[in-house]
Amino acid sequence: MDLTNFQWTREPLDWRIGADTVEIVTKPHTDLWQRTYYHFQNDNAPVFQMETEEKYFSFVVKTQFEESCHRFDQCGIVMYLDSENWLKASVEYENESYQHLGSVVTDRGYSDWATTAIDAGISSMWYRFSRREDDYCIECSKDGRQFSQMRICHMRNGGGKIRFGIYACSPEESSFRAVFTDMELTECKWMAHDGQKPDEI
Repeated sequence: MDLTNFQWTREPLDWRIGADTVEIVTKPHTDLWQRTYYHFQNDNAPVFQMETEEKYFSFVVKTQFEESCHRFDQCGIVMYLDSENWLKASVEYENESYQHLGSVVTDRGYSDWATTAIDAGISSMWYRFSRREDDYCIECSKDGRQFSQMRICHMRNGGGKIRFGIYACSPEESSFRAVFTDMELTECKWMAHDGQKPDEI
């Protein structure tokens, strides 16, 4: 991918961009979350995105986070439209036993969080973010070949021009280096649904 098409939303203090690699060193107390459950709001994570009006595509990236070692340290994919409308997927460190592989969709100012526990020893993860108009699919993979669905969602503000890319943050008192490689933009790998027909209205 041509990384010159990407721009920072909240540039991190420490970062490096190579020909096909992006490194972000997170700052403490950076996060993306809005209101739900404990009314906390944080909207200061660094985000590196490109803009598109393309309605059908897939974006793939490999994340590496060997230095992640503090609760909620995270890095992954993001589609950040504005502070109250965005989605993200990542591995979030929890403790020496397990981490959370999950995703967040924030719609009109309220975040959800869907997760599954994975081993704390995992230090890399691939993601595939696919768009079909204003519907989106997030998938993950351990090897970059076999992808598994994490979630499908609809974004009410996601039907026109969007921005998507990568992010990293450390919500508590910590910092780590996140490395992003193997970024690729392809035709949409999320095929049209071929099962039950929609109900007639």
